Amino acid sequence: MAQYRYKAVDDAGKTYKGSINAQSEAELQEKLKAEGRFLQEYQVMNRTLRSKRLRSDKLGDFALNMSKLLKAGVTMVRSLDIVAEDEATAEKERAIYRDLLKIVKQGRPLSAAMMDQGDTFPPLFINMTKSAENSGGMEETMLQLSDYYSKEYRLNQKIKSAMTYPKILCVMIVIVVAIIVGFVIPQFKELFDAMGELPLATRILLAVSNFVAERWYVIIFVGAIVVLFLKLLFSLPKLKIWKSKVEIHLPVIGKLRKVVYTARFSRTLASLYAAGIPILNCLKIARSTIGNAYIEQQFDQVIASISAGENLSTAVGQVDGFIKKLTSTIMVGEETGSLNSMLVSIADQLDYDSEMATQKMVTMLEPMMIVVMAVIVGFIMIAVIQPIYGSYQTIANNSH
Repeated sequence: MAQYRYKAVDDAGKTYKGSINAQSEAELQEKLKAEGRFLQEYQVMNRTLRSKRLRSDKLGDFALNMSKLLKAGVTMVRSLDIVAEDEATAEKERAIYRDLLKIVKQGRPLSAAMMDQGDTFPPLFINMTKSAENSGGMEETMLQLSDYYSKEYRLNQKIKSAMTYPKILCVMIVIVVAIIVGFVIPQFKELFDAMGELPLATRILLAVSNFVAERWYVIIFVGAIVVLFLKLLFSLPKLKIWKSKVEIHLPVIGKLRKVVYTARFSRTLASLYAAGIPILNCLKIARSTIGNAYIEQQFDQVIASISAGENLSTAVGQVDGFIKKLTSTIMVGEETGSLNSMLVSIADQLDYDSEMATQKMVTMLEPMMIVVMAVIVGFIMIAVIQPIYGSYQTIANNSH
C-alpha cells in the first residue's frame, strides 16, 4: 500500500488537497468517489522523488525517440524499454526511463509516471502528455514536444554562446586591474614617497593599491558576503517582483527583455493550445515559463478576467511586460477563428526576434565593458604620470 497526495474537486467545484493510503490509483479514485470527490491529480508519497529537471536537449531527444517508435506502431511499454536501454542514453536518464517503464507496466498512464518523478519533467511536458492520453495522437504530441524543447535548447545555447565573450572580457578586466593595483603600483611606492605632496588621484590609487596588496582576503570575503546578501534579499517576493519590474523598464535593454519574455510565453502557449488543453490551464502553465516574477504575478488578474468572460487578447493586453504585437496577433486569431495558427505564427516570429534581441544586448554590453576598462586604466595612468610629470616640472623650474 502506498500513500498518495491528491488534489480533487466536488460537484460544487470546491478544491480539496490531502493524502490517502491506497493500493492503486483505482482504489484512490474509489475512496475519493465515496466522499463525493473526483480526482484531478496525485503523487505517490513514498517514492523517492527526483528534484533536478532534465535538460531541454534530453527532453527533446526523449520525445523525438518516443514519437518515432509510437508512429512505427511500437507499444508504449516497448518504446520506453527501447529508449531506456539505448546505448546512447546516459545512466542518469536510463534510471528515470526505467522508472517510467516500471510504473507504466503497472497500468498507470505515462503522465502519472512522469509526475512521480518530482520535478524531472516540467508541467508543460506532463500536461501535453496527459492531453494526448485523453484525446489520442500521442506520437504527434511527442513530436511537438521534441520540436519545442529542441528550439528552447538551441536558443539557450545561442544565448550562452553570445555571452561567452562578455564574460571573458569581464574576468580579464578584474584580473588586469588586480595585477596593476596589487603588484605593479607598489613598485612605484618608494618613488612616490620621495616626491612629497602627491595629487589626489595618486593618493587614492596608492590607498587602493595598499589595501589590495595587504588586505586582499578582506575583499574576497566582503565580496562573497555581498553576493550572498543580495541573493537572499532579492529572493524575497516583493523585492524580486520590484527587481523584475525595473528590469523591463530600463532604457533600451528593457525593450529587448520584453521581446525575450513574450517569445517564451507565446511559444509555450502555442504548444499547449495546439494540444487541446483548456485555455485557463494553458495560461497557468505558460506563466511559469516566462522567467520574470513581475509579469508572472499579473497572470492572477489575467486568469480571473478570462474566467469572467473576457477575451484572451483583452486580458493579455493588460499585462505590463509583453510587446503589443502579441495582443494584436491574438486578437486577429480570435476574430478569424484561427487562434491556433496565429499563436504558432507569432511564436515562430518571436523566437527569431528573441534571438536578435539577445544579440543586440550582447552587442551593447561589449563596448560598455571596454569603456569601463578604458576609464579604469586611464585613471591609473593619470594617477601614475601626474606626480612624475609634476616632479620634472619642478626640476625644470629650479634649474632656471
